[in-house]
Amino acid sequence: MPSGNPPAKTGSIAASPPILSAKAAPLLSRVPARRDMRRGPTAADAIHRDLRAEIVSLKRKPGEPIAEKQIAEAYGVSRTPVREAVLRLADEGLIEIFPQSGTFVARIPLGALPEAGVIRKVLERATVRFAAERATRSQIAALRACLEHQREVDAVGDADGFHQADEAFHAQITEMAGYPGFWAIIQQAKVQLDRCRRLTLPVPGRMRTVIAEHEAIVEAIAGHDPDRAEQSLVRHLDNLQITVDDVRNAAPLYFSGSLTADIAADMATLDGAL
Repeated sequence: MPSGNPPAKTGSIAASPPILSAKAAPLLSRVPARRDMRRGPTAADAIHRDLRAEIVSLKRKPGEPIAEKQIAEAYGVSRTPVREAVLRLADEGLIEIFPQSGTFVARIPLGALPEAGVIRKVLERATVRFAAERATRSQIAALRACLEHQREVDAVGDADGFHQADEAFHAQITEMAGYPGFWAIIQQAKVQLDRCRRLTLPVPGRMRTVIAEHEAIVEAIAGHDPDRAEQSLVRHLDNLQITVDDVRNAAPLYFSGSLTADIAADMATLDGAL
């Protein structure tokens, strides 16, 4: 169980809404509408899935309280499946439980980001190479269609839709590589990175930049050039890290901990050896 003091409940963040605002809509307005649902594991799984999506998408902000009673009422269940879902999210580092203080959406732990980035890069470098070697014409056409969808959601400024399209793009590459199971591992490893990414997407021009990086990856795969595909992917992931650093400086209250010199040096050494 996490320890320490609960996150601050006041203050504002540059280019971001306050973590906890007295004028914010009631908490109940942010939980799913009441629905009929069987009690037990099915309810806990659904609550876990929905809460996780809300936290990763930043619909629930870092530092925001989790009201288990209101969530239980919204789902029409007892507090038992809600508590089960909350404990699972705490194990994933997405919720913090402070005895005598309450339960809150966890802030993004800076110390976990370098390792998550390395895990993602290692696995995706392998899959993009295999994809470049094995991609069929129909798979390349599907990947181009995914790019077109990204352009469409960018045109209407749909950050949520773009995030989903971006996820589909990378998942599709693991399918093309012949290792779809890699994507489940990558998703679990990068959950905190995804929260950072949701902060970067509203930055003007960010989605267009991502699309251009994706286009370079697609062209390398279409040309069956594993080296170029890998290089394009690495540039894409490295640029994400640069953007995350900028957001961290602009929105410090969304983050916890720090990147120590030792961690940063270890990650740089490992990355250079890959």
